Amino acid sequence: MRTTVGIIGAGPAGLLLARLLHRAGVDSVVLESRDRAYVEQRQRAGILEQGTVDVLREAGAGERMDREGLRHDGIELRFDRRRHRVDFPGLTGGRSVTVYAQTEVCKDLIALQLAEGGPLLFEAEALAVEGTDGGRPRVPFRYQGREDVLECDYVVGCDGFWGVAREAFPTASRVFERTYPYAWLGILADVAPSHDELVYARHDRGFALLSMRSPSVSRLYLQVPAGTEADQWDDEEIWAELDRRLETDDGWKLERGPITQKSVTPMRSFVHEPMRHGRLFLAGDAAHIVPPTGAKGLNLAVGDVVTFARALVHERRTGSPELLDAYSATCLRRIWQAERFSYDMTTMLHSAPDATAFDARLQRARLERVTSSRAAETDLAEAYTGFPLE
Repeated sequence: MRTTVGIIGAGPAGLLLARLLHRAGVDSVVLESRDRAYVEQRQRAGILEQGTVDVLREAGAGERMDREGLRHDGIELRFDRRRHRVDFPGLTGGRSVTVYAQTEVCKDLIALQLAEGGPLLFEAEALAVEGTDGGRPRVPFRYQGREDVLECDYVVGCDGFWGVAREAFPTASRVFERTYPYAWLGILADVAPSHDELVYARHDRGFALLSMRSPSVSRLYLQVPAGTEADQWDDEEIWAELDRRLETDDGWKLERGPITQKSVTPMRSFVHEPMRHGRLFLAGDAAHIVPPTGAKGLNLAVGDVVTFARALVHERRTGSPELLDAYSATCLRRIWQAERFSYDMTTMLHSAPDATAFDARLQRARLERVTSSRAAETDLAEAYTGFPLE
């Protein structure tokens, strides 16, 4: 098989890149090791920045998102049983975020790709990336019981942290990472959300988050020790702990319902530099991971593939490789700001196992600053609704 851009991975990054290239008249082939049902069902991010929403609309993938997604104009911070709302449009000149699950984004992009785009091969396992230093890169892959080779002008690895794309980078590449001593126990519950916007709660017992997937499905999280298994908590324990950590002094009540899914999400920060090696480019989790507190993972992946697509179109129209050569540096500026914001949100709201009384007072001081200073609140709102894609 031959194509201009070989895309490894059919998560939101790979699927959106294929869509952007198709609309620009650039052919591509997408290789995904999992089956379609898995891609469309795996639970991941649910918050879309303003820029991500705009890109999906421009790509012709926003119709269902606009119909079913939930626009949010703020979040609520809770600490010491008090509540404070952060008004996004008022602080950012009109920007907001949209609650629309990654599963739904993938469903929309898969349908468009299969109807209009180039080949999208499920259960096609990329085995390696070869020949990235010069000439046409090659991606050997296994599909329908036999091995084949995809020859490309460029390869974009959107295959996540454990994928093969990053393995093709030289050992001189640098890795920056931090592992946090806690995780998130997440649940899906068949109950209407108890608040119309996300609630981030700092509590001495640990962090809690009230989120949602739809008007009838709640998504909630508890901070738990790293290494916790989901089945260590029964349903009653989860609801009781959420009650404690989200409690306020004004009579607000958490509504309960049947828990349909439990999972544990590790907390880590990771950046691989550079994000380009010859004709191989990394995007999304293959290059960077953020703790979920800042709601940045999916949105950073979107920024990566938008940057690549624009750079490739520029090169084809002008003959200049300038933007492709700047791909890594351009993406990393945005990535490190998102890493900084995610780290700040995480350490401001979570209780570390070895935290001292001094640490707890510093957390409260940081929250008092955000909730009493328009400048500090604006910084949070600008970061949450999204850094510029360029």
